[in-house]
Amino acid sequence: MAKVNIKPLGDRVLIEPQEAEVKTAGGIIIPDSAKEKPQKGVVVAVGSGTKEVEMEVKEGDIVLYGKYSGNELQFNDQEYLIMRQSDILAVI
Repeated sequence: MAKVNIKPLGDRVLIEPQEAEVKTAGGIIIPDSAKEKPQKGVVVAVGSGTKEVEMEVKEGDIVLYGKYSGNELQFNDQEYLIMRQSDILAVI
């Protein structure tokens, strides 16, 4: 996890998605065309929250989020997602 100079505003969170699994539990290799979009990632930066929303996640947390949550962005050749804290389903 590299240090990023992006500071989310309000109740937003910057997430670095983790790679999708390349092998099943049985050892079968999954081709790129069949891989699903990752739904797990590492929190890279968090906003300061709002009057109504207190930030519960912190940098370094591994989180699960919805399949189509957030907005994708690319910074320094790295893919990130930025989303509201409410789009995060769980902390692992």
